[in-house]
Amino acid sequence: MISCIIIEDQPPAQRILKKYIGDVNKLDLKGTFGDALAALEFLKTNPVDLLFLDIHLPKLSGIDFLKILSQRPKVILTTAFPDYALQGYELDVIDYLLKPFSFERFFKAVSKVIYEETTTVSAVNQVPLEKNTTAPEFLFIKTGTDFQKIEIAAIQFIKSIGDYTQVFTKTGKHLVSHPLKYWLERLPNKHFCQIHKSFLINVLHVDKVSGNVVYMGIENLPIGRTYKEHFFKEYLQGFSG
Repeated sequence: MISCIIIEDQPPAQRILKKYIGDVNKLDLKGTFGDALAALEFLKTNPVDLLFLDIHLPKLSGIDFLKILSQRPKVILTTAFPDYALQGYELDVIDYLLKPFSFERFFKAVSKVIYEETTTVSAVNQVPLEKNTTAPEFLFIKTGTDFQKIEIAAIQFIKSIGDYTQVFTKTGKHLVSHPLKYWLERLPNKHFCQIHKSFLINVLHVDKVSGNVVYMGIENLPIGRTYKEHFFKEYLQGFSG
């Protein structure tokens, strides 16, 4: 079970979250708080796995609350204001729910937490890879109800599709419920490079680079203007494929 709390000052929003949480049997609601300070006191002696956190709160905002948490659980932000989305993701939140949100959108968000909690066999889910850190040789990704083993070296490129990504190998592609940022933090930058806002590639699988296009087998991937200089400087000088 994934323990969670609600930090939300509006009773209607509290009721919706309680109902949605109750409809997901893997979630265990431990408490509901109308302000961040009350939640902070609770968390001192009652650690939980997940926070449903409103941004606009009395006394202390949700963003400021996150900044002072020393032991931070996973966080799903809930707000009526879209302006804070980027700031929320910079604080490494799991998802950002814009009110009013449906159960389907809520479940999509919590599925990211459920997925990480159940994929304990994957080393890539446990330790973020820092720059120049040795990467695991393989990882497991969830495909339906199964876990598919993927060799890191076999990954050709990864395509961003909103909050999801597609992992491409020579034998097929796999849809994964993680954004591109997840892979950027975990795959070794020795061979993996972002060439576009939507594409992360393994340079070992590049056949040719011509102009602003990377050729990988039958795939032609665009090189974004903001990524081109870094890609050419770091990976094409002396690159032998």
